Amino acid sequence: MAQTTTSVASKPVWVDLSSSDPEKARAFYADIFGWDIEVNPDPQYGGYALAKVNGEDAAGIGPKMMSEAPTAWQLYIGTDDADTLAKRVEEAGGKVIAPPFDVGDQGRMAVFQDPVGAIISGWQATRMRGFQTETPGAFGWAEINARGIDEAIPFYEKVFGWTHKMSDMPDGQPPYVEFQLGGESILGGMEMNEMVPAEVPSYWTVYFSVDDVDETFRKATAAGAREMVAPQDFPGGRFAIISDPEGASFGLLKMAER
Repeated sequence: MAQTTTSVASKPVWVDLSSSDPEKARAFYADIFGWDIEVNPDPQYGGYALAKVNGEDAAGIGPKMMSEAPTAWQLYIGTDDADTLAKRVEEAGGKVIAPPFDVGDQGRMAVFQDPVGAIISGWQATRMRGFQTETPGAFGWAEINARGIDEAIPFYEKVFGWTHKMSDMPDGQPPYVEFQLGGESILGGMEMNEMVPAEVPSYWTVYFSVDDVDETFRKATAAGAREMVAPQDFPGGRFAIISDPEGASFGLLKMAER
């Protein structure tokens, strides 16, 4: 993967899917996003695959590390020191689910759980630097759906040095949180809808940028995806949320022209 001098510390740096059927998942996402997917032949990576858009890295798809884990998209935040990050997580009230470990010669990662139950990972890059493209079919945004957003906000600010701003939502909906770094909005968050079943924990939703939310939504549902939130407008553009044939949820996003 190409090297970069741009700092990615405390910013979204990568997303990947942990799947119980990676081959099926690769076919589904290649169909709806037009990804070219390359499986790493080195056995130490366990069949991990890179999804590419115009030859540049956009996301990963791999088998679950633990069979009991859900099929889900995972968000990674960049760090210069995964071990120090793990200590900050614990000091801020989170849990270290998987202590920092080397991923071949690609980098070093760890998996954490925040105080409200959402899972998020850290990535300390060596060879694998993270996203290489911002084009349609690549990462567009991520937001936390929290059971206790007021508890989640100070955790992420302590761990990653983020700040936040609140935006009022229409129709009496809870305010929307924008996590910021250096004045730039990089991620979002909101209080989980009380209609969501109690057994659903807090979680991060990953969104992919697309040229046409409605058309991609139709294509995905025709390929076996399930509607979670139908295509609709919001102040910044248009979005939808679906779950893939294995149940992993993700969003589709088209930002409005400025």
